[in-house]
Amino acid sequence: MSGPPLKILQILRAPVGGLFRHVADLTRELAARGHDIGIVVDILANDAQTEELLRGLDAHARLGIHRLPMPRLFGKGDLTTPFAVTRLARRLEVDIIHGHGAKGGFYARLALYGRTRAKAVYTPHGGVLHYAADSRSGRLFHQIERLLMARTSAIIFESAYAEKTYTALIGAPTCPAEIIHNGLRPEEFEPVPAAADAADFVFVGELRTLKGIFPLVEALATVPGAKLVMAGDGPERMALEARIAELGLADRVRLVGSQPARRVFTLGRCVIVPSLAESLPYVVLEAAAARLPLIATRVGGIPEIFGPMAASLVPAGDSAALAKAMQEFIDSPAQSEAAMLQLLAHIEARFSVRRMTDAIEETYRAGLEKTGA
Repeated sequence: MSGPPLKILQILRAPVGGLFRHVADLTRELAARGHDIGIVVDILANDAQTEELLRGLDAHARLGIHRLPMPRLFGKGDLTTPFAVTRLARRLEVDIIHGHGAKGGFYARLALYGRTRAKAVYTPHGGVLHYAADSRSGRLFHQIERLLMARTSAIIFESAYAEKTYTALIGAPTCPAEIIHNGLRPEEFEPVPAAADAADFVFVGELRTLKGIFPLVEALATVPGAKLVMAGDGPERMALEARIAELGLADRVRLVGSQPARRVFTLGRCVIVPSLAESLPYVVLEAAAARLPLIATRVGGIPEIFGPMAASLVPAGDSAALAKAMQEFIDSPAQSEAAMLQLLAHIEARFSVRRMTDAIEETYRAGLEKTGA
């Protein structure tokens, strides 16, 4: 640690998905460095799965885990929660309030309108970037972003793609802005060997159109004999099952429901990420770190993960191109193995939790020093 310990409040609405994964990793690493961390989440985030996830952070959140109302859209909680965050920040004598996602960032900055010495840092994680500029919600949320810029000590983007999208929709940040990629824990770089009866390909993600599930099964239909395991659940599972049956793939596609990624990786010899849109998906990092060959689409921040190997990415929504990449994996396993090792070396050097936390901690301190804290 390069300075005195800090008191940091992490704010997010729902403790699920990649956003929570990021906050959890950051909390553990910052706590291990001697900082005091508190977490604020929605009061309704109380199902068994989220409670278990939050309990896993109890020992690392020395400033406590706090529940406040955070409606998904606008609601009564938006009028009361910013004041509650201000009171909490004053009571805990917090140095940094780090808001994650649209609502977390909203509360972190609004809290500074109260009397608190804390500085606000904001990571969009998609959030407001998902709203079209010409939609009513988009115009409203984007205008709020512009108004809150004056209260923001720094914006942290998890990818250059996110920064570019933010600038196009909202405008160039008038506060300091940093691109800090997500990172993996050391144990995630342990190899995951495929099971003896593993399928050719494995998909891990939500079962919805945005994840490219329909081009994926359409591509599979043109790759003779290839088998696919799909892990995840979502609103379009029934439509996916119907499409699988329509394509005559019932004996070649197995749906196994939501499971941890590394457990599912054992079920296939090559991971496929056919997304139509992404920011910086953890599953790409996790698959490469597990030492599995990887086929992915050229969307969002995925080219940043692939770095010098970005030319191997497949156009999104192009089932013919996807099928070609799948057939190449089957025909040339040695070439796929060599590409995997090259990608692994790139990710090991640039996408670790330690590297991510170093950069975020430096951003916190720069914000405090600039404002004379």
